Amino acid sequence: MVFGLTLKRFVLQQRNFRHYSTSVCQDGVLSAFRSICGDDGVLLCDAVREQHGRDESVHRCFPPDVVLFPRCVEEVSALAKLCHRHRFPIIPFGTGTGLEGGVSAVKGGACLSLRNMDQVLDLHQEDFDVTVEPGVTRKTLNVFLRETGLWFPVDPGADASLCGMAATSASGTNAVRYGTMRENVLNLEVVLSDGTVVHTAGRGRRARKTAAGYNLTNLFVGSEGTLGVITKTTLRLYGIPEAVVSAVCSFPSVQDAVDSTVQILQAGVPIARIEFLDDVMIDACNRFSRLSYPVTPTLFLEFHGSQHSLEEQVNTTEEIAQSNHGSDFLWAQDTESRERLWKARHDAWYAALSLRPGCKAYATDVCVPLSRLPQIIKETKEDLIESRLTGPIAGHVGDGNFHCLLVVDPDDPEELHRLHLFTDRLARRALAMDGTCTGEHGVGLGKRALLCEEVGPAAVQLMQRVKDMLDPLHLMNPGKILQPRQTDDVTVMMS
Repeated sequence: MVFGLTLKRFVLQQRNFRHYSTSVCQDGVLSAFRSICGDDGVLLCDAVREQHGRDESVHRCFPPDVVLFPRCVEEVSALAKLCHRHRFPIIPFGTGTGLEGGVSAVKGGACLSLRNMDQVLDLHQEDFDVTVEPGVTRKTLNVFLRETGLWFPVDPGADASLCGMAATSASGTNAVRYGTMRENVLNLEVVLSDGTVVHTAGRGRRARKTAAGYNLTNLFVGSEGTLGVITKTTLRLYGIPEAVVSAVCSFPSVQDAVDSTVQILQAGVPIARIEFLDDVMIDACNRFSRLSYPVTPTLFLEFHGSQHSLEEQVNTTEEIAQSNHGSDFLWAQDTESRERLWKARHDAWYAALSLRPGCKAYATDVCVPLSRLPQIIKETKEDLIESRLTGPIAGHVGDGNFHCLLVVDPDDPEELHRLHLFTDRLARRALAMDGTCTGEHGVGLGKRALLCEEVGPAAVQLMQRVKDMLDPLHLMNPGKILQPRQTDDVTVMMS
């Protein structure tokens, strides 16, 4: 084992081998880690490190030098203090379902895997809120809530950690009605880089609104682990709807589908989900799931409410869709029929992968104002053809967010180059239409330059000053969101 090499390890590794291995072994860093987490809470094997150095993106795996498994906030705080003392980077890890390389240990260091902190701590049914630890996933929470008549609706698709969802400001199919994580997090417990424990809305506070001071909660929501480790989150809950109705409707053009979406929202229909699949995606889903939907732009819709209110919602929506040339309207209310209608949307990721067996999928996630959606989808489809890329489109059309599910050969450098150029053009196309380069997935590794283009140098400089204040040594998930500085000097552990 060699421990405590500087960041310039590629140049200085051999020269500094003896000096650093001696000093860090004397410091007993690994022994200190084990005294905090126990022997089974400190792992150095290659397989575990590689597992914790990648997410579901196409970004290269950068494994951490050690993976730590704390069991409580006190252990996270003690580990942070130790890492701060020895200048080891800290990378929080939930379930690894991110899509922008957010868990990659680009400067080595210690990965804090939070899976052992998996308790639902406080449920207040009458107040519609719950507090959970970072090892609790959204599906686990909803199973826990099943008998209470409550649920947590933010659904990014993957069974992600709820604290990880807060860290990335996750969203999903229900956002058009229930909002994203930003609207549904009431309080956070966060461990800063020096081990300080902060409660962003005050210890135990869970008011539905507050005008007390700066909004520290939303400062950490979407910070992607670059400001601290989220160890608890207090979330809004909602009543399980009395009735649910789903529908699928085909349209002759993207414009017709988007016009229907806008008019449905303008009519005040409290729609829960409204998802868009283009003709390429529908064709892939038909083949993969053995369905027979018309191969045209298609909307998948879902309505929540009482039986009486649903009848009105359904009638209004059908009238609007038909006025925009919608056809082949299919409705379903019982669970089995609804799942059958939604099967194409739920299996879209796998259907896209099936277009090129053996390849890997990369999902973009730009977001634009609704009125610009037809134009950007049209231009994106033309760009895909010119770039010789396979990329069916699916999106949360109710809030202007869509994904291009690019299927590429990860071993083909030339194709990956075309992918990179295409995603840059797509992001800049969204920015030119007053949109954002990332509606859901976050900045991570891949969109740091685009962030500057989106918010401007002054805003990025302000973000940098916030980072400098909360993490002056730049130990928290370095290299993410903000461009790394050449002067950063942290210590990593090599195995």
